[in-house]
Amino acid sequence: MFATLRGRTAIEESHRTFLSSFPDATITLDAVVIDTPRIGVFLTLRATHVGDFLGIAGTNRRFEVPMARVVTMEDGLIAHERRIYDFTGLLVEIGVLRAKPAKP
Repeated sequence: MFATLRGRTAIEESHRTFLSSFPDATITLDAVVIDTPRIGVFLTLRATHVGDFLGIAGTNRRFEVPMARVVTMEDGLIAHERRIYDFTGLLVEIGVLRAKPAKP
């Protein structure tokens, strides 16, 4: 969502930006899969789009989006993390994109 980040300062700033856009964000842990040195974490993010997000003014709309994180550990530290979001679903839920429901 915030491109590739390196270092604590960049990561801290991305969290600050995220929380100013979605101050009521909650994340529910759905499942964890460990296959050393990788860890898969499956989550559900719920929040209200209040502040500017990637140039999109706050819509005050709530959304719920599934996400996954794949973490690679080295020497007890996170060496790499990949985050996977339903970003299109998020944009539909906050009203930026329109989509037709899938046919059964």
